[in-house]
Amino acid sequence: MSAPLAVSAIKTNRTNIIGEGLRLKSTIDADFLKMTQEQAAEWQRNAEREFELWARSKFCDATRVNNFYEIQQVACMSWLMNGDACVLIEYEQPTRELPYGLRLHLIESDRVSTPHSTGSNVYLYATNPDTNNRIFNGVEVDNNNRVVAYHICSTYPNSNLYYQKEWKRVKAFGDKTGIPNVLMIYETERAEQYRGVPYLAPVIESLKQLTRYSEAEMMAAVINGFFTVFVKSEKGTSEIGFTGVVDEEEQIANDNVNYELGPGMVNMLEPGESIEIADSKRPSSNFDAFTTSLAKYIGAALEIPVEILIKHFSSSYSASRAGLLEAWKAFRMKRAWIASDLCQPVYEIFLIEAIANGRLKAPGFFLNPRIRMAYCGAQWNGPAQGMIDPVKEVNAAEKRIRIGVSTRQRETIEMTGGDFDSNVAQLARENQMMKEAGLLPSGMEEHPGGRSQGENKEESGEEIDEAETDDNE
Repeated sequence: MSAPLAVSAIKTNRTNIIGEGLRLKSTIDADFLKMTQEQAAEWQRNAEREFELWARSKFCDATRVNNFYEIQQVACMSWLMNGDACVLIEYEQPTRELPYGLRLHLIESDRVSTPHSTGSNVYLYATNPDTNNRIFNGVEVDNNNRVVAYHICSTYPNSNLYYQKEWKRVKAFGDKTGIPNVLMIYETERAEQYRGVPYLAPVIESLKQLTRYSEAEMMAAVINGFFTVFVKSEKGTSEIGFTGVVDEEEQIANDNVNYELGPGMVNMLEPGESIEIADSKRPSSNFDAFTTSLAKYIGAALEIPVEILIKHFSSSYSASRAGLLEAWKAFRMKRAWIASDLCQPVYEIFLIEAIANGRLKAPGFFLNPRIRMAYCGAQWNGPAQGMIDPVKEVNAAEKRIRIGVSTRQRETIEMTGGDFDSNVAQLARENQMMKEAGLLPSGMEEHPGGRSQGENKEESGEEIDEAETDDNE
């Protein structure tokens, strides 16, 4: 937390993976549910409205501190720093402010630990005497290596403060419903892995040494910036009218002189003494090149190009775009983990309550698993990748749509993080308002963007017939 490069790595991931929060886009299987496109669109809008009612409220948090989108940000930071994030599924009585009882309780993952007696060392492995199951670092597994429960301490298990430590065993899934009681978010790197590895673990030593080196160079620069004067005289210091920074009476009493470096410092030298300043050649002229080279290795291990890690883009457009695309491969993969381990399970649990209390209608939801899966379809859209050269990016998107390798919906999500359906509806309203106000040029064919076919062809480089040009004019 005290290393700037480490903070950049963590927060760069948080900002690009989650940003302001992953937003729900309901995508039910209308064909399987035998619904028309209009009926499916209406159901999806209602589901999104209901989920937004719950997600935007701080009452969705058991501690009433964050809304669901802020919980995503904290969970992502916890996952990266600690290796995993733990979310407890709890319920309260619905209130007037929030007609849903579902609550999320994000806890410090350190609290998920193996029970041990007070005053002893933290155990990483133990056996539950009641179930005879093994407990690995707070995760209880049965003989088939299936996770069955988590052991959560009431405080930090390795804290030296005087608190009565108690562990609560929380089943991983409900016995009757099979709904998760605990969501453990982490990246699995090896088989039979039950806890995560901190994101900075492979480079923590390099980051610490780089921080120490930076601090040393900074101190050297400060010392070189001191302006210090040494007065040398063959006479005693008591015979000089200038007493300097050392009190004369104290100097005579102690018969001792302290020499110091500091801004505007004046030191008196004893007779026969001289001073020589060693040129340390600091700060080093290779400081920037060295730190940048080390940042490249750190970024390679973290899957973040050095330009994004240090927020300095000095390469060409092609090199900068290549680095951004490479970073976004990792960001999208991590976003998929967050969506599948946190957002989608929470949404499915929310739908169970919304349909059970009648706020959403979904016939057959509780009777057929396939119908349930059809209603639970969703996409989770986060911040867009961004554009280095917007003109080139938009032209490329237009060509991808024209030749059929992409869709308008996909390009809208990836370029701006927006929703194409909402954009079309809004543009239609705006064009109608401009038409009623007489602001649209006469003869212009109304497209969602309010442009004529001729203008579109000019921008795409296509030739325009003279007759068509005359009509547009």
